[in-house]
Amino acid sequence: MAAPPAERIEKLARLPKVELHLHLDCSLSYALVARLDPSVSREGYERDFIGPPKCTSLVDFLTYAPRGVQLLQNERALRMATEDLFEQLAADGVIYAEIRFAPFLHTERGLNAEQVVAIVDRAAEECMRASGIEARLILCTLRHFDEGLSTETARLVEHFRGSRVVALDLAGDEAGFPIRAHVPAFRHALEAGLHRTAHAGEARGADSVRETLQAFQPARIGHGARSIEDPELIEHLRRERIHLEICPTSNVQTNLCGRYEDHSIDKLYRAGVSLGVNTDTRTISNVTLTEEYELLRRHFGWGTKELLACNEEAVRAAFVPEEIKERLTAQLRAAYGGEESARQPAPLR
Repeated sequence: MAAPPAERIEKLARLPKVELHLHLDCSLSYALVARLDPSVSREGYERDFIGPPKCTSLVDFLTYAPRGVQLLQNERALRMATEDLFEQLAADGVIYAEIRFAPFLHTERGLNAEQVVAIVDRAAEECMRASGIEARLILCTLRHFDEGLSTETARLVEHFRGSRVVALDLAGDEAGFPIRAHVPAFRHALEAGLHRTAHAGEARGADSVRETLQAFQPARIGHGARSIEDPELIEHLRRERIHLEICPTSNVQTNLCGRYEDHSIDKLYRAGVSLGVNTDTRTISNVTLTEEYELLRRHFGWGTKELLACNEEAVRAAFVPEEIKERLTAQLRAAYGGEESARQPAPLR
């Protein structure tokens, strides 16, 4: 397939973008990795940090994550990773991002989880001031964590209330571990009035989304692409305006679907489901939002109308105050040429 014209890519890169589903430890540039570990060559980076275009499963995909985590075990590395990611976001035209990470993964060499969060929080605040990019942080508990560790992650979100930390997430091997160990953590978050999102409908089907919505009562679902398998669920998502954090390239890579053109994002959009476009893991998936937008244009004929609508929905679902949402929405509409919402309700089909 011929490469897209450079002029079109440049235009897409300049468009303001919103990204709600982005993992810090899986979004490390080669320049950063080489600084943290000079023994890693470009060839080694491409072999060990970037996954193949097609993994056998989510579990296979997740085997590429530990290398990044291993590098981020001290204050210097965590600060540098945050700065590196903001540089990537700036180059990609991102004006608002929610960056997620699992604090307990970064405690192998002396830091405790509270110190990890404080380091990333301070670094994010400094990067926001320097770049002009608005950003917030989401703390992840992981499927293989026990109830205690999961609840401690929820308590960290509560402890850092008022900082850049805004929500609790559940990530990891969806098909391999049930959610019951994490129900107390999300109950604590609910009772404390904390924002909640959770990965579902990625390695398992629509039943996983239903189960997650019932058990956790989140405002958003990470991925959720397999919701398309259940028309009643689609109607529920649309009616309740549950936002799906869709990551097409990552989903193709984890074998959720065979090819990009087989992805459910266009059907979900046409069905009126609230969704946004995200990279998930900029390193493992080797993709930017600009490249995602070009793939959506190429495979589904998406233009500025669809991209503006998805960005507006992402802003609506963002975990920030209304005045920030209003500013971001005005910025999007000015750039995309739309004075009013581009979203038109579509019938189920």
